Amino acid sequence: MHPREFVAFIASVMAVNALGVDLMLPALADIGRDLLVTEANHRQWVVTVYVLGFGAGQLVYGPLADRFGRKPVLVATLAGFIAASAFAARSGTFEALLGARLLQGLMSASSRVLAVAIVRDGASGRQMARTMSVAQMIFFIVPILAPTIGQLLLEIGPWRFIFYALGTFAAFVLAWTAMRLPETLAIGARMPISIANLRRSYKLTLTNRFSIGYSCAASLTFGAIIAFVSSAQQIFVDEFGAGRRFSLLFAICAFSMGIASFANSRLVERLGTRLISHSALLALILLSIVHVLVILAGWETLSSYVVFQALSMTCIGLCGSNFGAMAMEPVGHIAGTASSIQGFITSIGAVLVASAIGQAYAGTTLPLAIGYLLIGLAALAIVFVVEGGQLFRARMLPR
Repeated sequence: MHPREFVAFIASVMAVNALGVDLMLPALADIGRDLLVTEANHRQWVVTVYVLGFGAGQLVYGPLADRFGRKPVLVATLAGFIAASAFAARSGTFEALLGARLLQGLMSASSRVLAVAIVRDGASGRQMARTMSVAQMIFFIVPILAPTIGQLLLEIGPWRFIFYALGTFAAFVLAWTAMRLPETLAIGARMPISIANLRRSYKLTLTNRFSIGYSCAASLTFGAIIAFVSSAQQIFVDEFGAGRRFSLLFAICAFSMGIASFANSRLVERLGTRLISHSALLALILLSIVHVLVILAGWETLSSYVVFQALSMTCIGLCGSNFGAMAMEPVGHIAGTASSIQGFITSIGAVLVASAIGQAYAGTTLPLAIGYLLIGLAALAIVFVVEGGQLFRARMLPR
């Protein structure tokens, strides 16, 4: 592929998962009403169950991708995602829908593992961070547009149309993969699936302090994103009465992450992953402290919430791709398996964090603001330990 097509392709693969999370946000109230969900906070499980499957599935795809190559695994899982979308569209109960969402998450897990592994097959370090940042910049357009697209689909049909749309987009990416993606893992670099190989790969990934440390830090920041996404409809519509403005306000917050990724793609090779991400963590902590004080003082409004949320998303956007690149750097020679382990840690940790914050929602934004403060402090503590007490400094990671 031409480099521009390659970046667009990686962004599209990642967008399968982003659409899986964001496209149905405007429909959560309709889903709850149609499937007799009486507790409003339970509607959040439509998002969190998906992310749970997304995390669990990543343990499988890394070893498969290292053994059979990237392309066949991606083709098979995209086909599975299409089938799961059809099951979700035909669900008659909330439990059946959650089962279909879990299956969707399991299938879409390959998008994260394989996007990272395919990029890592041809790049590393700051170059990898730059490529991923450009892809994520395009990828973040999806959350900006997804609620609006979902709202438009609701204008012409029931919430089930949204899941048919998900299957259609996955079919497009499947066709693109089949026709244009070359296999990026050489036959000589493929690893047989064996207990001994898996043990070595797991040991290396889980015992390297950069790999495990930055994966844990990434799980916290990803949890912040999922907490916002899963509770966004309740906060904007139920608490602030935003109504049809929900899609626009959500897009503003998501757009800030896109801007952050664009800035990171331009600056990372000059400033380095550490300076950018560590500074962003400190900024997130300071923002969260101010936000908590504003809420406690009774000054929180829809406008103030959007400003604080957008700025927080900017900080988080400056952490994500850099944390991922730093976690992958010392284990690039086992990129498939390492990506699956790191992705599992990141996603499952994010579900736990997001569930704790989301289920604490009780009509105010205070749980989210306090959650962001705790996330920033915990991530900074992890980074401090990983870096041996020396933040910001560029270094060559041990292989």
